Amino acid sequence: MNQKTDFEKVSLVHMIGIKGVGMTALAACLKDLGIKITGSDIAQEFITDQTLKKMGLSWWENFSTQHIKNQELIIATGSGHQGPNNPEAQAGLKKGIPYLTHGQALGKLMRKKIGISVCGVGGKTTTSAIVATLMKETNLKPSFAIGAAEIFPLGLPGHFEKEGQFFIAEADEYVTAKNFNHQPRFDWQNPKIVICTNIEYDHPDVYPDLASTKKAFKNFFEKIPNDGVLIINGDNQNNQKVIKNLNKKILTYGENDNSNYQIKEVSLSQGKTSFSLQYNKQKLGPFTLRVPGRHNVFNAAAAIIVLRNLGVDLKKIKKALPKFTGTKRRFEFLGKIDKKEIWDDYAHHPKQIKATLSAAKKWFGKKPITVLFQSHTFTRTQQLIDGFAKSFDLADQVLVLPIYDAGRESGDNKKIAQKLTKKIKGRQKRVLFVPNEKTAIKKIKKIDQGIILTMGAGNVWKIGRSLLKND
Repeated sequence: MNQKTDFEKVSLVHMIGIKGVGMTALAACLKDLGIKITGSDIAQEFITDQTLKKMGLSWWENFSTQHIKNQELIIATGSGHQGPNNPEAQAGLKKGIPYLTHGQALGKLMRKKIGISVCGVGGKTTTSAIVATLMKETNLKPSFAIGAAEIFPLGLPGHFEKEGQFFIAEADEYVTAKNFNHQPRFDWQNPKIVICTNIEYDHPDVYPDLASTKKAFKNFFEKIPNDGVLIINGDNQNNQKVIKNLNKKILTYGENDNSNYQIKEVSLSQGKTSFSLQYNKQKLGPFTLRVPGRHNVFNAAAAIIVLRNLGVDLKKIKKALPKFTGTKRRFEFLGKIDKKEIWDDYAHHPKQIKATLSAAKKWFGKKPITVLFQSHTFTRTQQLIDGFAKSFDLADQVLVLPIYDAGRESGDNKKIAQKLTKKIKGRQKRVLFVPNEKTAIKKIKKIDQGIILTMGAGNVWKIGRSLLKND
């Protein structure tokens, strides 16, 4: 790292796209280092607006060369805003100000610590948050950067702890900067410990097929040092194939008999989740979890193995686990209107949706579930449309919004959503396309009782908030 990009020698950073969840977490870390931050983003409300305000940070709406003056480093989100062609990035380059993408900056910051990277299609945020919570509760003083607006009970999604040894981060397989740098973002990280929740085909806009996705993960695993470890879900078939000839220390977890850590005695009921682990024929547990779903049992198992691998006493782990109560936008309770409960979840891949609805059915018992779904990106919806159609089988009713335009591709968001609606209708009757927020709210208000679950990686969460405000 040269002098100008050494964070200990930088006093003022500008962040392009500061309101992205990953950028907000990184901003929290930089603030802990005493670095002053300026930022800019589009004039649209984000889930992170309140988080940034809590941190005492403000930002400019939209982008202008006038925002670049005496900053010493520019960090830009890798998923939009024209990348290095952004006017603020160009102004910085003309002034000789170093430029990094979010992935590059996070990788550099992690080098100061022992890295713990959490990768996979689904579960990254929750698993990272559980690891960070367990570490904090067992006095390991972790640093972390996690893609959520808030973590319960940790608070801010990012923290840099000068005394602690470890840095926990989500490791995303998406490209460093679309149209400019196709290297996977997680390649900038050099962790000693890697968790992999699962490998699925999730980004058709940058990966041509599942094979190329698996290759990216395999290359990342190859970076693990000889004294490091890969902790991986052994039940996922794609995971099994990728690690088949991998010459690294590997610890698997899952419900199959071949896993090093076997998940046992899973109990999923209304308001309570518990499970045990078996390692070398020894029972570990039971463990109590305050978030729902079998998928979260898997996430918690991975986190427990990390702490065990670091030598933390099992009793301390068991005591710490119930302290974790979730993150913003991950099965989050927003409020209640009469006999309707409003919940929100980030699920945006067919397998995530299926897992979330399975958890919801067990958590809520016989209460009917209405899903308000906003798919994220045109290519993902089109390429995985049959999987999406099947993923809503456990919902009692589905309302489909136009596709969320993430600003990194083009398409007809209503036409594709209507096609998805038709596909879902082939499996169940109570499905309806809702063209806008006003129509969605009108339909939901007519529902007498049950669970309203807003779902997707876009801005569908706003509708849940609007419902509560307008009540």
